[in-house]
Amino acid sequence: MEKAIEDIEELEKIEEEDEPMIGMSFDTDIEMFMYFKEYGKKKGFPVMRRSSRKDSDGILRNTRSKSTNILKPQPNIKTGCSARLGAGLGDDGKWTIRSLNLEHNHPLLTPTKSRLFRCNRSLSAHAKKKLDINNRAGIKLSKNYQSLVIEADGHENVTFIERDCRNHIQKERRLRLGDGDAAALQNYFMKVQAEDNRFFFSMQVDDEGRLKNIFWAEPKNREAYKEFGDVVTFDTTYLINKYDMPFAPFVGVNHHGHSILFGCGLISNEDIETFTWLFRTWLSRMSN
Repeated sequence: MEKAIEDIEELEKIEEEDEPMIGMSFDTDIEMFMYFKEYGKKKGFPVMRRSSRKDSDGILRNTRSKSTNILKPQPNIKTGCSARLGAGLGDDGKWTIRSLNLEHNHPLLTPTKSRLFRCNRSLSAHAKKKLDINNRAGIKLSKNYQSLVIEADGHENVTFIERDCRNHIQKERRLRLGDGDAAALQNYFMKVQAEDNRFFFSMQVDDEGRLKNIFWAEPKNREAYKEFGDVVTFDTTYLINKYDMPFAPFVGVNHHGHSILFGCGLISNEDIETFTWLFRTWLSRMSN
């Protein structure tokens, strides 16, 4: 009961605050978006951004043009709500609200609940770092998430949900390459394979098609394994480079006592799933 009274008092306080009006100006479109998003958070509805413009034929097309900017509730609510804010860039370089509809066809939430809308959730740098450290230590996601909740002194004080933590960890479970480097690596291996079809490589990607792990072996690696594969050592060594990725070589020893390579990989994570994929891939190349 006390909680309900607090929510009502909070909503009444918001009603007294200035609402968006036609003619309001902002220095940037980002400033305008953040203002309306914060207003939606207080009022209890989520906001998404859409840019559009009219072509010479008069047809309105969705683009990233700066001519028109429309802010509206996120479509995942699926209520057909027509509430929105439309603004344009004026000759003075400011963004001005030109059209406005604040009528919703669905119930609005309290700020306590609306903070969990997707547009209002975020992971801080501290939370991301702690998630990464705990994940590499083998701590389960649920406990990883709960540690952040306890640290914040309750669910009401965190700006994310467990799903956001899971998405972040999954995103990090891929090779930490720079933009375009994954494609360049694949193109290089394909070129080598075209020159010698005995060259082998295999790439593992996540559900979104992003590179997670890669293994490769030259023809001489397989031949060396046939001769000296009685003893195989495996270890992951962090290379001193800008990517800081685990390098995973399969190594043996020849009759001269020298180390020889049986294949190697770059992996995104040192867990059972990753090692299982790597070992099976290597074994398949070595005729099992």
